Amino acid sequence: MQNSHNQPNRCLDYQLHIQAYDRLGELERILRVIRHRGGHIHALTMQSDENGRFSMQVTLTTERAIETLGNQIAKLANVLDVNEIKIN
Repeated sequence: MQNSHNQPNRCLDYQLHIQAYDRLGELERILRVIRHRGGHIHALTMQSDENGRFSMQVTLTTERAIETLGNQIAKLANVLDVNEIKIN
């Protein structure tokens, strides 16, 4: 894929830290947003707690703005918090 200046787009690696209510299908909804927004997942860890919530850390590569992806995930009804960290 190339941009308008005929240079290849650079894929960047990020980590997303996401907290959400542990509701039926919520993990799948989050992963679907990442996929539809052009994210390629390299690693995923998730842990549930006793309060009906889960925390997940996703390492991914994307050519698109990570802020847009984070904002789209944050719009999901059961998502409590999203933080984006650039790792390269």
